[in-house]
Amino acid sequence: MQKYITLFFSVLLFAACKQAATPPPDVVAEPQMVNLLTELHLTDGELYTVTPVADTLYKYGREKYIAVFKKHHISEKQFDDSYKYYTQDPEKIQGIYEKVDKVLKAKLDSITKAGKKPGATQQKPQINAVPQE
Repeated sequence: MQKYITLFFSVLLFAACKQAATPPPDVVAEPQMVNLLTELHLTDGELYTVTPVADTLYKYGREKYIAVFKKHHISEKQFDDSYKYYTQDPEKIQGIYEKVDKVLKAKLDSITKAGKKPGATQQKPQINAVPQE
């Protein structure tokens, strides 16, 4: 019985030590993947801020995603293959998403700074305030 247990764990060990996956021939480069994922997440945010009506999210959302792919000159299949490749290496995909996070935070900071006017004092909005006459 001990032979079978040893054999089982040996096979399991060899299976776990297989070589890293080879990249697909048309894998998207990391910098382009960062830009692509940033735009895709911005598109996600844009779509989910609008109140969805039956089938409009799918109908118009799909067109927006296809427009992002066309802008970056890649196909949906190429994106899917590249995303699968990068997610097989947790450190690699984490690095990509850290860069995406930095870009999104920089965009948010620039929007926040643009909304603030120099010299103007900011007042907190009053919720349920009674208008004064």
